[in-house]
Amino acid sequence: MSFRAPRVIFWAGFALRMACILIGRTYRIHLTGDHFDYGFEAGRIARSLVQGHGYGNPFNGFSGPTAWLPPLFPLLMALGFKLFGVYTNGAAIFIMACDSLFSAAVAPAIYEIAARCFDAHGLARRASEKAAPVALWSAWLWAVYPAALQFAIHWLWEMSLTACLFTWAFVFALRLRHIGEPEASKPSRDLGLWAIFGLLWGLVTLSNSSLLLVLPAWILWILWPSKTLRTFSPKAAGAVLACVVFATTLAPWIIRNEHTLHAFIPTRDNFGVELFRSVEPGNGSLPWGTAMPLWPGDPEFQRFVRMGEVAYGQAKGEEAKALIRAYPGEFVRRIRDRMIFFWDGTPHSPEGHPLLEYLRLLSYSFLGTCGLLGLLLALKRRASGAWPMALAFLLVPLPYYFVTMQARFRHPLEPLIAVLAVYLFRSTQPRAELQRKAAR
Repeated sequence: MSFRAPRVIFWAGFALRMACILIGRTYRIHLTGDHFDYGFEAGRIARSLVQGHGYGNPFNGFSGPTAWLPPLFPLLMALGFKLFGVYTNGAAIFIMACDSLFSAAVAPAIYEIAARCFDAHGLARRASEKAAPVALWSAWLWAVYPAALQFAIHWLWEMSLTACLFTWAFVFALRLRHIGEPEASKPSRDLGLWAIFGLLWGLVTLSNSSLLLVLPAWILWILWPSKTLRTFSPKAAGAVLACVVFATTLAPWIIRNEHTLHAFIPTRDNFGVELFRSVEPGNGSLPWGTAMPLWPGDPEFQRFVRMGEVAYGQAKGEEAKALIRAYPGEFVRRIRDRMIFFWDGTPHSPEGHPLLEYLRLLSYSFLGTCGLLGLLLALKRRASGAWPMALAFLLVPLPYYFVTMQARFRHPLEPLIAVLAVYLFRSTQPRAELQRKAAR
């Protein structure tokens, strides 16, 4: 069977997102906090680049070079600022159009994942006349469901880009395992797939390095069914090639950090600050607000500038460790709260209408629950591709459990949640059919 999605799904998803942006005028960003809602730290870095100050100054004042964020999305924002002006509506439309493109491009990936893992083996087909019902429903769900497009049309941030790269990386993992294919492809073709797999993971890391824990798990899953773990084979050579491509993709960023910040920083350097905020008394389990004060004259910001970003992050990390040692029970309680929130909660705006807030919670929790139940069913039935999905569900949220949690952090997993939710409902059978089977 074909794993290629109908083109109309991609174009429908992209057109819907652009219509929401233009008709709803979501490109009109609030001007509060010196345009802080316009990309947050990424917007500050992009402005610094366009104004000739280099990749730095992620907050309202001048603080010098930074590795606070990986560079992929800030560079995209800088391109928008260069073409259409800093903090303009035109730049916002350009960036949101790019996010919409990334978000819509997830739909064909979802189609292939569902087709390979479920439809190719006839799982959950029931009485459908379609050759790939799970794939078709999953892709259309992503294309038109409001919860899937919200980050592309409202947020100037990396969620849509990361979700696109991460989902396509999973597609290439399935291709390398030849899931859903009747015969294995030639090893020479696999080398090209391994190279693309490594490149995608390099870009994922440069977009959101928190997902990096999944990479070694997926590589081991790809290699596991063969004897490549004991002997050097074409698959092992492919894995080495993927690692080389991955390292090559990251190399310019690592070299730049060594040169400007005089430290080995493979991804980003703000973990110590974020860890401190996660355990700081008074912040609770879900700290809100900025990691640094927005007023440049604030003593804490002045300390940040004086010490330098790397040294300041290390100092905050030590303060966080001292608080964890002093209050271990509170640290564990906050981890528990974040774990529950990741699957069963959304942030509640005090200005939001109660009904809208309830609907947001219902949508977020319902999809998360359906995704988890679909995963359990896929594992029980030993569906192809269920284990790498389980590894992603286990490892993606892990860093956030220890630091902080927001609904947007789950977005890279939501394409898989959509597939598994559709699989769950396609697997249900009418009671009459169950009674007929029981009577046989």
